[in-house]
Amino acid sequence: MAVPAFAAPLAAGFADPVHDAQRSFAAVMRAMAEPGLAVPLASELDPPAPLSREAAACALALLDYETPVFLDAALSAAPAVAAFLRFHTGAPVVDDPAAARFALIADGAALPDFGAFAQGEPDYPDRSATLIVQVQEFGAGALVLAGPGIKGHRGFSAAPLPADLPARLAANRALYPLGIDLILTAQGPDGLGAVMGLPRSVKPAMED
Repeated sequence: MAVPAFAAPLAAGFADPVHDAQRSFAAVMRAMAEPGLAVPLASELDPPAPLSREAAACALALLDYETPVFLDAALSAAPAVAAFLRFHTGAPVVDDPAAARFALIADGAALPDFGAFAQGEPDYPDRSATLIVQVQEFGAGALVLAGPGIKGHRGFSAAPLPADLPARLAANRALYPLGIDLILTAQGPDGLGAVMGLPRSVKPAMED
């Protein structure tokens, strides 16, 4: 079937698929092992808007044909995003968040309720969702975190995110070992990207 002349070209994936995916995966794993710490994530991807290059790098490193992915309203409104993900990862795009193993959220301020996503099962807690959330910036100190991977406490902030994020994290931690995991991505004013992990094991220190 001929491609219409007006069809936009598909955005390229990793220039070096094996090594770029390995570097991105390593950054995500470090971020999840040290919650609340901004880990550098270099990416030269130029994905279709509003998907950021950092979120795209995470997606290309983590998704495959066995990992259904949900897109929030902003990403769903751009058909090129779904086409980019399908082509480069093989991941099926699903409309039901509860059926997704991963979710891509372009608007951190409109972060959906965690209960909309798979929380895992008692015998299979890994059957849960991981949310890759785009934010504009990372900081330190607005919220104090505790949990595995954090020596004592760690200050954390990211924007935009919902005002009730501390309550959501506390409720998510109460479900452990069930619950969802968060991967936040941002690009600094210097143009350098970063990734930050908020796994289900993390909690606001006010719980102590």
